[in-house]
Amino acid sequence: MALSTTPTLFQRYMNGSLVLQIIVGIICGLALSYVAPSVGQSAGILGDFFVKALKGIAPVLVFVLVVASIANHKKNQQTHIKPVLVLYLIGTLIAAVTAVMFSFAFPSELNLIATDISRSAPKGIGEVLHSLVFNMVDNPLNAIVTGNYIGILTWAAFIGIGLRHANETTKVLMQNLADAITTVVGFVIRLAPFGIFGLVANTIATTGFDALLSYSHLLMVLIGSMLFIALVSNPLLVFLTTRQNPYPLVFQCLKTSGITAFFTRSSAANIPVNMALCEKLELDEDTYSVSIPLGATINMAGAAITITVLTLAAVNTLNIPVDFPTAILLSVIAAVSAGGSSGVAGGSLLLIPLACSLFNIPNEIAMQVVAVGFIIGVVQDSAETALNSSTDVIFTAAACRKS
Repeated sequence: MALSTTPTLFQRYMNGSLVLQIIVGIICGLALSYVAPSVGQSAGILGDFFVKALKGIAPVLVFVLVVASIANHKKNQQTHIKPVLVLYLIGTLIAAVTAVMFSFAFPSELNLIATDISRSAPKGIGEVLHSLVFNMVDNPLNAIVTGNYIGILTWAAFIGIGLRHANETTKVLMQNLADAITTVVGFVIRLAPFGIFGLVANTIATTGFDALLSYSHLLMVLIGSMLFIALVSNPLLVFLTTRQNPYPLVFQCLKTSGITAFFTRSSAANIPVNMALCEKLELDEDTYSVSIPLGATINMAGAAITITVLTLAAVNTLNIPVDFPTAILLSVIAAVSAGGSSGVAGGSLLLIPLACSLFNIPNEIAMQVVAVGFIIGVVQDSAETALNSSTDVIFTAAACRKS
């Protein structure tokens, strides 16, 4: 009797288009939140499960990949880390300046409300830099557990350098371990349609659209700035680097990385997605195994836009006079501060008081601005993360394909 060659439902799902499956998940989540909001809130457990699985495996993946990449690096083998870092820096600065220009062209005002923000915000740029430096020497096990990617990268680099003198069997073992974890990550990523279904259903059922309507102008300024970076600035930087048409790469990264990041709202959780995309693009593994987790920590164009736009909206609301050079100084501070924002949902919002202090805005009012950020976060933070995360791959690919 001949064996059936008809693929099972599971096989069809695993071999199907992930983007199409995610779109179906989004539509189903929206429908469920509209028809049965209470069930939509309960479906949030699927989203929480997916994001927690990504966050759980991502630190281990990054640590093992970086160690294996550095340990197996040949002495004369070329990497592209330096040009990627340059693109990260330039891209973030351009994003902050763009946010200033959009804020001046389309000034926004806020309806400041009293609120209680439980998390503390940094009180100065020195505190941000202090945190970055000391995160580098965090206990390596604690760094993996807490998702401290600066610490993970630091210790992984040192251990990888040490293993460069190990025998070939040890190096092969590390590479096999990296491949095994990558396989596990691939399975987790295939859960994205179910996770995003739960995230969408829970978010819309809980928040609704009413809270966003009163801040539609502010959201348009934020999203407009981010779209300018995604569709104009980033392609221009890619073109100047590669001398090739940038849009096929840009659209592929937005489709594959941006959509997932939009709904997970976490650059850290999207690291495995970006790793898989870099492998699909056939980029240099020695480069992207370092540049992608590093980008999730310091490449924060979207965060720089959020900090700048919300701060200038507060300045405009309070009728505080500000000239363009001062606003540019704000953009530089925003760009530097953005590198210190955590790779989790809402991480950039807690740096707004730092920027507000430049205009002597009291901390009580600044924290109200943070509260506004949380209200619009269902759109703002999603778009910010999509820009941040997709840009990590775009700039890594541009550096690897540099002419």
